[in-house]
Amino acid sequence: MTLSLTKPRAGSEFWAEFRGHPAALTAAFVVAVIIVLAILAPLVAPQDPYDLASLVLRDARRPPGYVGMGGYTHILGTDSQGRDLFSAILYGLRISLQMGLVAGGIAFAIGALVGSTAAYVGGRFEAFVMRLIDLQLSFPAILMAFVVAALLGQGKSQLIVALTFSQYAYFVRTAHGAAAAERRKDYVEAALSIPMSGWFVVTRHILPNALPPLIVVATVQVASAISLEATLSFLGVGLPPTEPSLGMLISGGFQYLLSGRYWISIYPGAALIVLIMAINIVGDQVRDQLNPRLKK
Repeated sequence: MTLSLTKPRAGSEFWAEFRGHPAALTAAFVVAVIIVLAILAPLVAPQDPYDLASLVLRDARRPPGYVGMGGYTHILGTDSQGRDLFSAILYGLRISLQMGLVAGGIAFAIGALVGSTAAYVGGRFEAFVMRLIDLQLSFPAILMAFVVAALLGQGKSQLIVALTFSQYAYFVRTAHGAAAAERRKDYVEAALSIPMSGWFVVTRHILPNALPPLIVVATVQVASAISLEATLSFLGVGLPPTEPSLGMLISGGFQYLLSGRYWISIYPGAALIVLIMAINIVGDQVRDQLNPRLKK
């Protein structure tokens, strides 16, 4: 039998309470719209940014509302490569969500398993693992991601590895704290008195009760991963220039800001800010509902 830190709550009750907060509900709607647009980008976007044959250099750096050589209106203008900026932003949001969810998911799995295992085993193994985690957390995540990305080179797979490495320590620390509290409870001691494998005790008894704080950390780290991906791409160590990521779009238009071509950087930057803020607002509300002590 497993015991929860808080009273189990039905999904309908959780959703009813969530709907009572307009800011969180609006943010969730924004995130849902962005996800749908990112998934349907090949159908919604008027131009495929990956199709080099559709790009016309003569259309580069054109203002919003410009009618290009392709015969359609660039409602947000074009970037320095002649790509339709609206289409590039849709594909950029797709890349950002992909990087954030994949890297966050891998970091979640690794961190949850390592942290709960360290709490279960204890002793020197626990001390060794947590000292390594403390050492990594003493460095900024952007620095760790930058070093790994610079060593591995540009590319989606390399960037996912860099983002995962820079974030898994947060999950290890959270999982260890929650699992250590569960490890000392009577139901875990009762399970240990029965001939059960340590893997079963960790995955069946300890880890499930450590999930609420991990879910909260996951929402924050997904937004952080999206921000890190944009930062690394802006600095030139993330995705290659052929990828229309939001960081690359901002970087590509940064040099034209003073010349008045603001749209190349401003619109992708605004899309990035809206996405990160919406995810963080949803994460804050989920945190408040999963932790009753934070409620008024």
